Amino acid sequence: MLIKKAIILAAGFGKRLLPLTEHQPKPLLEIKGKKLIEYSIDFLRENNITEIIINSHYLHEKISDFINKKYSNISISCEKNILDTGGGILNAIDFFKEENFLVLNSDTIWTREYHSDLNQVKEVFTNGKSQASLMLTTKKNSFDKNLLGDFSLDQNNLITKNSKDYIYTGCQLLNPSIFNKKNKGDIFSMNEIWDLLIQKNSLNGCISNSSFLHATNLEIYNQLNHSETICL
Repeated sequence: MLIKKAIILAAGFGKRLLPLTEHQPKPLLEIKGKKLIEYSIDFLRENNITEIIINSHYLHEKISDFINKKYSNISISCEKNILDTGGGILNAIDFFKEENFLVLNSDTIWTREYHSDLNQVKEVFTNGKSQASLMLTTKKNSFDKNLLGDFSLDQNNLITKNSKDYIYTGCQLLNPSIFNKKNKGDIFSMNEIWDLLIQKNSLNGCISNSSFLHATNLEIYNQLNHSETICL
C-alpha cells in the first residue's frame, strides 16, 4: 500500500512539560540532541512519505520558523483557535485530496525500529478493509511505566475497549471519509471518531514490538534524555 501524505500533530500547549514549554513549543524540545519533531519528519521521509503538513497553534511562529529554515516542501496548518486532535486533522483535510494518509503525534520518538511496524499498519488497514488503523504497543515495551492502556485487540485485529491491554503509540492511518459528519472548525478529539468506528467494527490495529519512547511529562522527558540504555 502506497502512502504519500502525512500530518504531524504539533498544536498542543505541552503543559505537562512546564516550565520547559513556557517559551518553547513541545515539538521543538530536544531528546538526545534532536528535536522531537525532527524524529517525526525523518521517520516519514525514510519511509518515502514526503508530502507532509504540520498543524500548529501554541507558539506556532517558532514551529514555522524552524521548519522553514531547515526543511523544504513541508506545509504548516496554523489553527487560530486550537481544535483538538480530530479538529486539527480535519482543518488540514484538503491537503490529502481524499487519499489515505498517516498521522503522527510529535511527542513519540519515532526511530528506525518502527519501519516494520508501519508496514504492519498498512497491512491490517488493507486486509481489514477498515477506515482507520492504529499502531499499538504493550505496556511492557513502554519506557513510561505509568501509562495506562487505551485499547484491546481481538483475533481479527479489530480494536475494542474491553480490557485495554495496549497503549496507543501516536501513529494512525486514516481514510478521509471518517470525517464526513464533521465540519471544518469543529473542536473534537479523535477519541470521538474512534468510538464511532469501534461501534461499526471499522477500527483495527497492530502491535508494535518497538521500544515506546514518549515524552509524557517533565519527569519522563528528563529520564529519556539521561538514560544510558537509549541509543537514538
